[in-house]
Amino acid sequence: MKNLLVESLYPSWGQAYQPDDVLFESQTGHQHLVIFKNQQWGTVMMLDGVVQTTEKDEFIYHEMMTHVPMFSHGQAKRVLIIGGGDGGILREVLKHPTVEHVTQVEIDQAVIDMCVQYLPNHSAGAFDDPRVNIVIDDGVDFVSECVEQFDVIISDSTDPIGPGESLFTSKFYQGVQSCLAENGVFVAQNGVSFMQLDEVTTTQQRLKPCFNDVTFYAAAVPTYVGGIMTFAWASQNPEIRQIDVEALATITEQAGFKTRYYNAAVHAASFALPQYVIDAIGELS
Repeated sequence: MKNLLVESLYPSWGQAYQPDDVLFESQTGHQHLVIFKNQQWGTVMMLDGVVQTTEKDEFIYHEMMTHVPMFSHGQAKRVLIIGGGDGGILREVLKHPTVEHVTQVEIDQAVIDMCVQYLPNHSAGAFDDPRVNIVIDDGVDFVSECVEQFDVIISDSTDPIGPGESLFTSKFYQGVQSCLAENGVFVAQNGVSFMQLDEVTTTQQRLKPCFNDVTFYAAAVPTYVGGIMTFAWASQNPEIRQIDVEALATITEQAGFKTRYYNAAVHAASFALPQYVIDAIGELS
């Protein structure tokens, strides 16, 4: 197989894609962006050599990043998304009937523009929704200076390298704490725990001083190889994530929209972590 695109996330192991057609490639002001077609995964986006999203399995990641905090909160009216330039998180957030306003902060306008053009089903028109305010800015700067309050904050960042590195720092989490409303929920992607366990432990250490309830939940997203992907969860109120499955099923049914991966049972089960993750974060408690 020739002309393979090899993911560069790990120095000694990874995955390779056969691009059927390179749709777009550019060095933006912040990162190297390439979007290509692949027989197995449909349209794929890579940033700085690392796969960010694919047409085939994006729904798993976006539904779990969005619906776990949104349904846990139950009445989220104001939502902040950091990153997420492909629009998938925004698409899912806007399905919730309680939502009145969404601010999305993306550092790179080119990511939004190219995803609207080449991955239109990710956003599905969400960027044009009148409830949405798009801000092109650094996420750390935004939360540090923000005076607004949000019910749910979702950090859909790249891995902690390049532009995404700052979104895993104590400064960022302190900013999130300051603009998270009472009984609010913060979630963030936290890598593939088997391969990137240090991301989990570092996040735990940095979130703990800011929030009363810090843990992780998980989902298996095929694109992100190496096992389950972990998502950080933080809130000041531990009761928010302790929802009865039957009650949660009623809430999700009343919301009036269909999902392809997420459901109440998956939501509840996602907080059951493998022992190696429990041991790693338990040692820091």
